[in-house]
Amino acid sequence: MEKQIMEYASGNEMAAIAIRQIGYDVMGYYPITPSTQIAENLDIMKAEGKTDLMMIPAEGEHSAAGICYGASVGGGRVVNATSANGLLYAIEQFPVQSGTRYPMVMNLACRTVSGPLSIKGDHSDVMYLLSAGWPILFAHTAQQVYDFNIIALRLAEQVRLPVAVAFDGFFTSHQKRKCHRFAEDETVRNFLGEKKEPYPFFDFEHPITVGSYMNEPDIMNNRYQLRLAMDEAQKVLPQICREFASISGRSHQAVEGYGTEDAQVLLVLLGSSYETAIEAVDRMRKQGGKVGVVTLNTLRPFPAKELAEICQAAETILVADRQDTYGGGGGSFSIEVRAAMQRYGSTVRIKSLVYGMGGQDFFVEDAMKMFQMAADKEMYGFGNIPDDLGYYHVEPGQNWEAGSAKKEDHNFFAPLTEDKTKIGATQVIEEEGKLTVKGGTINATAQMPKRLAPGHGACPGCGIPVNLNLLLRGIENPVVLLFQTGCAMIVTTGYPKTSLKVPYVHNLFQNGAATLSGLAEMCYRKQEKGEMPKGEIVFIMVSGDGGLDIGMGSALGTAMRGHRLLIFEYDNGGYMNTGYQLSYSTPKGARSSTSHIGEHQFGKTFFHKDMPQLMAAANIPYVATAAESNPADFIKKAAKAAEYAMHHGTAYLKAISACPLNWNDRPDTERSVIEAAVNSCYFPLYEVEQGKTKLNYDPEKTNKKIPIEEWLGLMGRTKHLLKEEYREVVAGIQEEVDRRFVRLKEKSEHPLL
Repeated sequence: MEKQIMEYASGNEMAAIAIRQIGYDVMGYYPITPSTQIAENLDIMKAEGKTDLMMIPAEGEHSAAGICYGASVGGGRVVNATSANGLLYAIEQFPVQSGTRYPMVMNLACRTVSGPLSIKGDHSDVMYLLSAGWPILFAHTAQQVYDFNIIALRLAEQVRLPVAVAFDGFFTSHQKRKCHRFAEDETVRNFLGEKKEPYPFFDFEHPITVGSYMNEPDIMNNRYQLRLAMDEAQKVLPQICREFASISGRSHQAVEGYGTEDAQVLLVLLGSSYETAIEAVDRMRKQGGKVGVVTLNTLRPFPAKELAEICQAAETILVADRQDTYGGGGGSFSIEVRAAMQRYGSTVRIKSLVYGMGGQDFFVEDAMKMFQMAADKEMYGFGNIPDDLGYYHVEPGQNWEAGSAKKEDHNFFAPLTEDKTKIGATQVIEEEGKLTVKGGTINATAQMPKRLAPGHGACPGCGIPVNLNLLLRGIENPVVLLFQTGCAMIVTTGYPKTSLKVPYVHNLFQNGAATLSGLAEMCYRKQEKGEMPKGEIVFIMVSGDGGLDIGMGSALGTAMRGHRLLIFEYDNGGYMNTGYQLSYSTPKGARSSTSHIGEHQFGKTFFHKDMPQLMAAANIPYVATAAESNPADFIKKAAKAAEYAMHHGTAYLKAISACPLNWNDRPDTERSVIEAAVNSCYFPLYEVEQGKTKLNYDPEKTNKKIPIEEWLGLMGRTKHLLKEEYREVVAGIQEEVDRRFVRLKEKSEHPLL
């Protein structure tokens, strides 16, 4: 065996260690809980000079998968990490990768697929990958995460297929255990060998075409070759594992069992639950029960023969699945186990049980209860009907059929109808083709009832409630809110409570604007058909936490189509709801969990995205920026944006929003920090109305303009930039901020711009 070192680490940490030791070329990534720690740990290593991995932060998982595919085609060793809806967003890329036979490795920290939104662990994501043509290794310990990452790349390059390493989110991904890693990186690299590219893409004397268009029978032949590659994977994987065991002392088989030799009742399950079930087996064995537990370390290729052999002595098998196919007779894993046993002639009774969805904890007592359920002659599903499929630890809930039950009102507060919000404090009138706001002062709007209740879970000093209340203070019409995933959504709508007093819907980062456009158009259609009263409603999408990175395409598409709605972005400069990873709106040089400070890295390496100018380029009727330090300006712009959204098309309003936790400053100073952002011209206040730019506030004219370093010095995330070694970085930021502000001034003074 080769020399090894003990690490007390989580699955995510062990994945990062393996990736570093392998010496990958490229990682395309996008942060999503609970896989984000892999990229975060690698970024720390990169800042410290421990890896030269090229980490490319995509604006969404679909692009991250595209980055990985392109780098794979280019002959690089490539890795990715994702979870849940990130996997689904990228899923069309996965058959492309396998169908063109380019190897890579993807870590999948398994998590509940939305909706409703849940970030906890189950297996509803990995089962979508079963038909993608990827071998899938499933680790049930942090040690296996490390081992399987190394084995996966060897397998990928030997059979020329991309390979996924799956493990339970928050259980295996986050729980620390004693693990071992190779002391020398060369041990790992010698095991893998040199990457061999049979058809080098950059061979200009022998150019190749990748991803040709195919008809039958070529596509049929392609799929058959993919099948042969998966068959080859089933043959070579045991050989690779034996070779790995010879240098590590750790043996891995496709199917793993405990107490299976004479077990009459077997529990078959995946992931971290296996370790818990082993303890249940020991307890029940002491009570005389002949029970055992089985897990699979590979989902693809599915080890049907090995599974049938290890289960051959059992009288009853209970397959516990953290996922369901909803109408398919059990979860995907359960269905595959049934097919495998039938294929090899087994007549054993098989029961299916869905459990642990949404990250429900799994205790030894739960495993013992499952053994009892398996041993019972009957297992009861919903309605106490005997069935071989059941749900464990669940309340079915109420079926709301028409007329079957009376809907009760459980509101904690009366809804805010139009008669309560039409206070006459703000009036928008049209003058010479432009909108003018009358009133809208701080005092005049003080009586506006808040649509956002004070009962929310935002951090002290968070700018989101402040900005939302300022926005809605200037809008007297009824509003419908859509929140993209983010802090605003998470802190206001934790089931079964809500902080919103108005109609509200949530959809994911990448599709919020499109969803709201469909909702708005349905409302207008119902009004036209007389199915609901006509009236002016303001449809508002609330985005932030980097939501207009991954959701930019949807937002721009909505704007180009001209739907009558308002897109409001609270810009807190990062992916805050997942622990502050860099977003495209993060200031250059800022420290985040994916842009660390070290000898080889000074924080984020590129400038922040100018989203208002991007929206203005879509030729929408109204674009504006606002800040809580200038509340009267904010309220009037909100009123104007709402008017445009109701009558003319898409409007966009962006506010800079404080995040004390991740800006690393004090909650009681945020108003002054926001004011400094405005006075440094990092966040200028202006509007683009019907294509004409107007600068609303010029700090130079009031002698309040400050250098950018004064604003940077107010926040812990950028304070390091004041050090002498970062003088050129700050100078570059100042130059870009000045350039953007001068352009705004020139546009403001130009009659056409």
